[in-house]
Amino acid sequence: MSAMTRPRPRVAAAAATVAAAALVLTGCSSTGSSTSGEGQVGFVTVKGTNLSKADTGKRGDAPDITGETLEGNQVKLSDYRGKVVVLNVWGSWCGPCRAEAKSLQAVAEKYKDQGVQFLGINTRDTDKTNAVRFEQEQGVTFPSIFDPAGTQLLKFPKGSLNPQSIPTTLIVDREGKLAARAVGGTTEDALESILQPVAAEQKQ
Repeated sequence: MSAMTRPRPRVAAAAATVAAAALVLTGCSSTGSSTSGEGQVGFVTVKGTNLSKADTGKRGDAPDITGETLEGNQVKLSDYRGKVVVLNVWGSWCGPCRAEAKSLQAVAEKYKDQGVQFLGINTRDTDKTNAVRFEQEQGVTFPSIFDPAGTQLLKFPKGSLNPQSIPTTLIVDREGKLAARAVGGTTEDALESILQPVAAEQKQ
């Protein structure tokens, strides 16, 4: 066997890693299964919807995602400990992301004085300009971590983030635990239905 045809284990391994990462970030869908791996993070699907939630005591820890925002500032999830954080995974290339953007912004403004912080994770936008333009066009003012390769998404525990459905919105409670999830595009009413109970916790 010549040197030209000899297998290259390192190259093959690298290709497999890239392929695996690509699978994690496949497609943009407004629907998707929300049951895979649910038991690991305590999520229970709300019947007949793309929403799921986890009761207090059955919630898994959210990873401390970190990175540079589209505005160039460094941010990490733990900066907001003590607040409820709404994490929205989105891309400027994604139709359902565009459809839900104004609803997310409306809810962010409504709950900003209730200890709720919205934080986006922008993924698969290789050009930051496209993501910034998306925010400007949609009137989105909350920060988003620029994560074109999806490295921050890979930090989430199995079952918390459905990889086949972008956008996905996750609600992190005041203790940094994953409390609820909306798979695919969401609306103001749907998002509030899972956000309001978490925002009300520890305020009774």
